[in-house]
Amino acid sequence: MATVTTAVVENKTVVEGNEAPTYPFAFTALTSVFFICGFISCLNDMLVPHMKSVFSLSYTKAMLIQFCFFAAYFVVSMPAGALVHRIGYKRGLMVGLSLAGLGCLLFYPAASLQVYSLFLGAVFILASGFTFLHVSASPYVTMLGPARTAPSRLNLAQAFNSLGTTIAPFFGALLILSVGPEVLEGVANGDAGGVLSGSGNARVDAVKLPYLLIATVLFSLAGTIALLKLPAFHSSGADGSGANSSEKQSPETAVTQKQGSVWHHRHLVLGAIGIFVYVGAEVSIGSLLINFLGEPHIADLQQSEAAHYVAVFWGGAMVGRFIGSAVMTRIDPGRTLAFNAGVAVVLLAVVILATGAPAMYAILLIGLCNSIMFPTIFSLAVRSLGPLASQGAGVLCFALVGGALIPLVQGRLADAIGLQLAFVVPAACYLYILYYGLKGSELTSAGPQE
Repeated sequence: MATVTTAVVENKTVVEGNEAPTYPFAFTALTSVFFICGFISCLNDMLVPHMKSVFSLSYTKAMLIQFCFFAAYFVVSMPAGALVHRIGYKRGLMVGLSLAGLGCLLFYPAASLQVYSLFLGAVFILASGFTFLHVSASPYVTMLGPARTAPSRLNLAQAFNSLGTTIAPFFGALLILSVGPEVLEGVANGDAGGVLSGSGNARVDAVKLPYLLIATVLFSLAGTIALLKLPAFHSSGADGSGANSSEKQSPETAVTQKQGSVWHHRHLVLGAIGIFVYVGAEVSIGSLLINFLGEPHIADLQQSEAAHYVAVFWGGAMVGRFIGSAVMTRIDPGRTLAFNAGVAVVLLAVVILATGAPAMYAILLIGLCNSIMFPTIFSLAVRSLGPLASQGAGVLCFALVGGALIPLVQGRLADAIGLQLAFVVPAACYLYILYYGLKGSELTSAGPQE
């Protein structure tokens, strides 16, 4: 047996006999990007109820925050991918962090002018920066070592994303949702004029400090990455895979366009629908969680108190991810996905029909069910695509627009029939995911068509 030796050269660890070196320093730097993305994304769950009360919005209009955030992924993904292909992953990270920082800065004039549409514009620009980070960071992580360990690296990086979503609610509760009872009483009585004057001004201004702090962090992180000596990779072309800049493109990569269309793969198309409904359900529940826990017949919590339970919701997703990764080494991923989706449907039935503690704890437990859904749907959808895998991943990325559209549907329904009954929307989404885990994810004998 050949002896395996390890050496550290220019921030990379080279293992003789491995197909590629590893870059622990670069990977550590990228985990901060995943953390800040999760942190800021989760703040939207604080922003929705805050803006709803500040501007006396309907649920539908409040959900425009999530619409603008996730619509950016749909609008900006292709331009971002093309630009990252030209400038490289490192510069793509810098552009994404800087653009997201600009979006955070725009919260200041939006709050000063007290114009809701300006907040929506700031959210769109912030999410546009996140799109660049999504296009750059995930493939970059997969290249920082051997291909066989890429999934484990990406899962570890995503764990830092979940850590960000778990911590963010405490930050939001402290700096955004901490409002005096007299102001809340004025809002509850429909005193919109009082909200936007006097003590109400403090409610609008509450977003200034946290987003200025976040902008400082984003710009600092962009500058840090600019100064770091990170490994250089380039996109190999049509399939979007990457390789070390010193390596040549493999013959297998060159024939990507000869493998048929990704749309001929049924499990991918159904998986894209699965990503669409999953992201929509997750965003809908997270966005309305504070309002739901504030209902008198559920928990009657003030927003700052309910925000701490949002951390429980996202913390459950983080814990479930570690549990799920262990379980799926022994149990078929499709069956595991179907089980989690089925439990989520049962929990939502309790949310819709029950009151008090049962409804409260049922909605919080859905976070645990959500944990493995996105990566499992994603991996099942790109299975057996070969060189078309990256094109399939692009299709799944567009499906993130579900986070823009489905919350609007639930918001409209909440305005029409009430918040509690409107949770039938995510219940329907999880029913589809149940089907995908059991049947839709199965590979068919029909391959790419000539």
